[in-house]
Amino acid sequence: MKLVTFSKNGALQIGIVFQDDKIIDLVSAYNFYKSEKRDLAFQIPSDMIGLLNTGEAGLEATRKIYESIKKRYKSESEKLAEIVYDMGSVKLKAPILNPKKIICLGLNYYDHAEEAGLKPPDRPILFSKPATALVGHEEPVIYPKISNRVDYEVELAVVMGRRGREIPESKAYDYVAGYMVFNDVSARDIQFSDGQWFRGKSFDTFAPIGPYLTLREQVSDPQNLKMWMKINGEIMQDSSTKNMIFKIPYIISFISDVMTLEPGDIIATGTPSGVGVYKKPEPRLLKVGDIMEAYLDELGVLRNPVR
Repeated sequence: MKLVTFSKNGALQIGIVFQDDKIIDLVSAYNFYKSEKRDLAFQIPSDMIGLLNTGEAGLEATRKIYESIKKRYKSESEKLAEIVYDMGSVKLKAPILNPKKIICLGLNYYDHAEEAGLKPPDRPILFSKPATALVGHEEPVIYPKISNRVDYEVELAVVMGRRGREIPESKAYDYVAGYMVFNDVSARDIQFSDGQWFRGKSFDTFAPIGPYLTLREQVSDPQNLKMWMKINGEIMQDSSTKNMIFKIPYIISFISDVMTLEPGDIIATGTPSGVGVYKKPEPRLLKVGDIMEAYLDELGVLRNPVR
């Protein structure tokens, strides 16, 4: 399943992508399902982190609701009109709006370290972004007044589904809820002049995520997903998650040795080569009016204009 956070008539809701062009309003579908089936033991929360905090019980209830609507929709579409919406009638938001942590990796692809003229790291390089940097599919990235060197980075984001500390690599995937596309937008002039990465990567709107949260069981192999970034339709980055230096289980274990990971926490796993600042013969940095399209196999295209 692919889960979304969306806005309809000004209200934030969570839902399930259905038939690629529709969304099932999860809370309304839960109430409809329970009025007839009565076999769900608790109320479905109205936000994504709340749903993830219910653990496997909540996700299993979500699966039941999805399968029930899927079976009935063809013959009862009119009856379900207040539960199943056309995608065009809602506004997608960032799938997770207020995570406690957004943890990012730098230089986690050999070719990206090479294009930067840097030695591949011996251990993961971590930095963070604030939740105020998050935006969703089709929402604009705002070009900051104090920068003139803004760049893009397509990445795979891992979303935690269970609370854990000192997680062994062998059990790391058990703690993963699913995956999203992540765009690590960066003000290079501020990043490089500061001598550290946090401020230059933390402007409001500098962390587009989405378009969906694709649950773990729907992704065949997160370490073998084709990925690309297009700017105005032109491919700038073209790679695969198989080229990561540090793989997902090691990353989760490494981070959880230091801090407790919690449902809804986002880990952005780094970007491959092709970022704008290192383009030859001259940099290709973002301009107002550009359209960024970040893609990963099985996860979809995350599109954001620069305003």
